[in-house]
Amino acid sequence: MLWFWKDLERHHPGIDSLRLNPETAAGWKQRIRTRVVRSRGADGEVVETTVERQTATDADRRGPSGRGPGGPRLTGDGVTLRLARLVRPSPRIWAEDPATGRRRDLIREEDSAFWAWASVEVLRMTGIRIEELTELSHHSLVQYRAPAGELIPLLQVPPSKTDEERLLVISPELADTLSAVVCRIRTADGSVPLVVAYDHHEKVWNPPMPLLFQRTVGLEARPIPISGIRILIGEALARTGLTDATGTPLDFAPHDFRRIFTTDAIMNGMPPHIAQLLLGHKDINTTMGYKAVYPEEAINGHRAFIARRRGLRPSEEYRQPGDEEWDEFLGHFERRRLALGDCGRAYGTSCIHEHSCVRCPLLRVDPSQRQRLIDIRDNLTARITEAEREGWIGEAEGLRVSLAAAKEKLTQTATTAQRRTTAVELGMPTFQRLAARTVAASTEPPKPS
Repeated sequence: MLWFWKDLERHHPGIDSLRLNPETAAGWKQRIRTRVVRSRGADGEVVETTVERQTATDADRRGPSGRGPGGPRLTGDGVTLRLARLVRPSPRIWAEDPATGRRRDLIREEDSAFWAWASVEVLRMTGIRIEELTELSHHSLVQYRAPAGELIPLLQVPPSKTDEERLLVISPELADTLSAVVCRIRTADGSVPLVVAYDHHEKVWNPPMPLLFQRTVGLEARPIPISGIRILIGEALARTGLTDATGTPLDFAPHDFRRIFTTDAIMNGMPPHIAQLLLGHKDINTTMGYKAVYPEEAINGHRAFIARRRGLRPSEEYRQPGDEEWDEFLGHFERRRLALGDCGRAYGTSCIHEHSCVRCPLLRVDPSQRQRLIDIRDNLTARITEAEREGWIGEAEGLRVSLAAAKEKLTQTATTAQRRTTAVELGMPTFQRLAARTVAASTEPPKPS
């Protein structure tokens, strides 16, 4: 306080706030960089000399809150930072924003960015689970020699959910990523440090292993846990500023890259049963559930199937349809479009209800046309009243049939809308409902052996 507030009161009488303007803060910092040294001259007189403190060379010469002159500036990707001058030597590289003065640990930011990149690359190119990622070790990198003598690099995935190990071929891109990881964690003697990780599923500490996903914390090498991988990916995604079509920031879970891998593999020709083996699924239906199917893909796949089938059959079995036939075929679907929805009758069949669509069970009502159906119902009710008043008995009977059909379709649309918006509470299953059988414990004392 003697060097700070008392000094400010001496040089700025009446000051009552710690919010210093740039000139006041710069003056205070300049004053504390020097000190007064008293000495006696040859004649015995005391001489006062102002000298710079020994720490002033490395002292922070910045202005208030990082403003003013400072260290050299760094510019990259459109961002300009200034190296901070530290009083004491530090293994970290600190930089600050020239505008706000906010300090950033560049060493830690680079380390986090690297591990986020490595996590995303390995997850998307292998489709492994996040717990399998954290269990990859230097021993997971193996190679296979083919009969022709070619060496094929393989990644041995440790058992996790299915308790089965599996091997994945390492692509050149994945090899680059794994090489960067190994080079980063190696020590000066070229070895990979052994770290002890906690298995959250088995609730045990694993023996020391040369895990690939480890980072230095202080002076100690520690494994990156599952929660750490999630944080790294989340922070990296947040810094990108990517959003969806509605402007909402994107959010990726590590398991999403497993689905991306599956979709990309199958869409590029990998047989589903091979993808099942690579993913470690017991059921191929689980694998297909991971694959995203797009309408364009389904249409193109069906057309390719038809083309292959036509290529295998004798050409005389197929003929090119004429323009009139195509017009008739396409016109059929155009004629199925109705005010209330679509007609579900098959191609080449005529209307069996003489276009009395409200009565027809093949009418598929569009939920957005519900109000139009309500208007038809009200109109039929009014017409029935008029027919009964005028004595048109036959007309009234026909209108009642149409009214009953209109009410039935209104009920169907209401049920469909409710089914789409209502959640069903299934309850939480109890252990008694899950257990296949119950074994009763014996109450008799054990017999002596």
